Amino acid sequence: MSAPVTTKETPAAAPAPVGTSHKVRNTVVVTVMVAATAVLAIISAAIGQVHVPPLEVLGSIAHHWHLDIGPLPSHPNGEGALWNVRFPRIVLGLFVGAALGAAGCLLQGVLANPLAEPSIIGVSSGSAIGACLVIVLAGGSAGAGGAANNWALAGAAFVFGLVTAAAVYVLSLRDGSSSAIMLVLTGIAVNAFAAGVIAFLTFVASTAAREQIVFWQLGSLASGNWSEILVVAPLVVVGVAACVLLVHKLDLLALGEIQAASLGVNVEGVRRLAIVLTAILTAAAVAFAGIIAFVGLVVPHVMRLIVGPRHSILLPTSVIGGALVITGADLAARTMVGDADLPLGMFTALIGGPVFFILLRRSRRAGAGW
Repeated sequence: MSAPVTTKETPAAAPAPVGTSHKVRNTVVVTVMVAATAVLAIISAAIGQVHVPPLEVLGSIAHHWHLDIGPLPSHPNGEGALWNVRFPRIVLGLFVGAALGAAGCLLQGVLANPLAEPSIIGVSSGSAIGACLVIVLAGGSAGAGGAANNWALAGAAFVFGLVTAAAVYVLSLRDGSSSAIMLVLTGIAVNAFAAGVIAFLTFVASTAAREQIVFWQLGSLASGNWSEILVVAPLVVVGVAACVLLVHKLDLLALGEIQAASLGVNVEGVRRLAIVLTAILTAAAVAFAGIIAFVGLVVPHVMRLIVGPRHSILLPTSVIGGALVITGADLAARTMVGDADLPLGMFTALIGGPVFFILLRRSRRAGAGW
């Protein structure tokens, strides 16, 4: 689900020099966000059908690190619930949120547009095509018929997401170079085409497959396990590390493409690398978790309002913010309605949409740039 994206290329204001007060404030913001994420993760691990008090959660973690600190879970199924179900789900959510936050920040920076989000380059819709295709071919047993089907679904989602993003970039080229406007417009066209393909696959699918297609597109961390984390974690870590190398160039791009080029920035090279990194991060996130809406759009936008436009602080706070939002949203999604596990993507869309609208109204009244 893509948010409306403006296509007017208005150079953003150049990031101002960072003073001592801003550094202190940014340090406080990062510290609070990290602490809040850790607290939410512990609370999330404690809550469930098998209740494990937070102190026992910490004790279990300490004992797995060979530290004789704190009590172990008193419930006979406590250790199993923590390490086989809850911790994998929480850790996967942290990586998924970090990937979406970083991808959104990177894409908004390279397109100089705060309303851009990762799905605009077709990664989410392409991943959905791959997942839907596997589900239809498996007759609805993909993701429910064992590890092989799980990996086939995730692999198809990842590959199709990357291929779709590559297609958007190639189709946006004109005389060997792309532009922010052409990328956005091409992404909208490709997303519309992908929506038609998904609708066709849904139409021809069996009843069981149709239900699974709908469920996958709503997003969920319920099936998270350690083997999936071993795949997602390296992609996210390497992707975020590569994004860090681009922060200075993204700041220069905020001056405008012509000005950035005059200062020695290879605009097309930066844009190409940013699209590749965005595609990898987003595809890694949605391959196992399904489509989770608004995180890549709202989190960088909120962080920009809090810490400013300088990417050296905006990127890490977007990464932490994405992890924080997914952790909190997943906790709420599985505890708000009794024993029901609400789809995570549906929950983030229901919350993220109104929140983003409020932020836009406040920014407009305040006369904010960007």
